[in-house]
Amino acid sequence: MKNSQWSKLKACMMLFVAAGVMYSCSDDMLPDDLLEIGDAHQGGIIAYILQNGDQGYVANETHGIIAAASDQSTGLVWWNGANTTTGATGTGLGTGQANTTAIVNSQGAGNYAAQLCNDLVLGGYGDWYLPSRDELNKVYENRLIVSSGNVYWSSSEERNDNAWAQSFFVGNPPDLNDKNYGTNDKFTEYYVRAVRSF
Repeated sequence: MKNSQWSKLKACMMLFVAAGVMYSCSDDMLPDDLLEIGDAHQGGIIAYILQNGDQGYVANETHGIIAAASDQSTGLVWWNGANTTTGATGTGLGTGQANTTAIVNSQGAGNYAAQLCNDLVLGGYGDWYLPSRDELNKVYENRLIVSSGNVYWSSSEERNDNAWAQSFFVGNPPDLNDKNYGTNDKFTEYYVRAVRSF
């Protein structure tokens, strides 16, 4: 048993003893300092834990990115048909939520990636969003935990007709000029995976 698993088991047992009566123990009940990438937590799977130097990092606290446990779409466009600049230009960690809001405010109602994530209620949580380019890249770094090989939209806009996407394929990805990530036309249908911050 890994040390972290033993620590979680001990923490769970302490909760049982302290509570007197308890029937189950989930990762949502554990102290934040025991959380790890890959743990089920707050409606999804922990895909990244913020490190010193990351935007939003707080010493002695555990924060990061939770990815939905499955894809929200296997092929959806980035836009709602309007070739406009949305203002969703944030690419760094912590910018995906603001990007998603900007896209939805600009594009309005419809069937597109940001709207799908914005409307999602999953695991009792309604604050899901389309990840920024760098947030999506952090999910990619742990892709074996949360996804198979597909190309996913980010919420980061390049210009009025292009946005950033990332391939989770091993080897040469399709449509992205043999890079791990790149920009493509907003009318391209890519996979969508919602995330939330914790």
